[in-house]
Amino acid sequence: MAAAAPSLLDYVGECVPFARAASGIQIYGDAWTWWGQAAGRYRRGDTPRPGAVIVFARSARLPLGHVAVISRVVDHRVVMVTHANWSRQNGERGHAEQDVTLTDASPYNDWSAVKVWYRDRDGLGSTIYPTYGFIYGIPESHGPRARTAAELTGRSPDYVGALIDAYR
Repeated sequence: MAAAAPSLLDYVGECVPFARAASGIQIYGDAWTWWGQAAGRYRRGDTPRPGAVIVFARSARLPLGHVAVISRVVDHRVVMVTHANWSRQNGERGHAEQDVTLTDASPYNDWSAVKVWYRDRDGLGSTIYPTYGFIYGIPESHGPRARTAAELTGRSPDYVGALIDAYR
């Protein structure tokens, strides 16, 4: 009998390899570079869709940026993401987290700035992070679509909790 394949959610490491494995989008390099690298290769936009990758810009807090995969769209300003290397678990970073609340904090409702649920605070963090937008797993040319991982979202995500966190 073959051993069971490791779960994507058992991953420990950086956000980039995790996002690539979870989304199927084949981009390499620091997270903040994904937006520019996607130009001409994958469709991009400012509307969240399941399986899309949101790209966080470089900032003092995120010198390499960050990438996370949209697992669920809750409403026009609240989504759930599955990502790695954000909150600490058992005192260490790098672990994967599934269905984490992320809210649009931009003044024009265009997802150019977000707040992220943070395990250490057990709620949305207070920091607003600038983002570039969403990379969709749809090639600009006639190539195959990116295939998202089956484990991208849980069986029963906490939609109510996500909305409570977002609108507190």
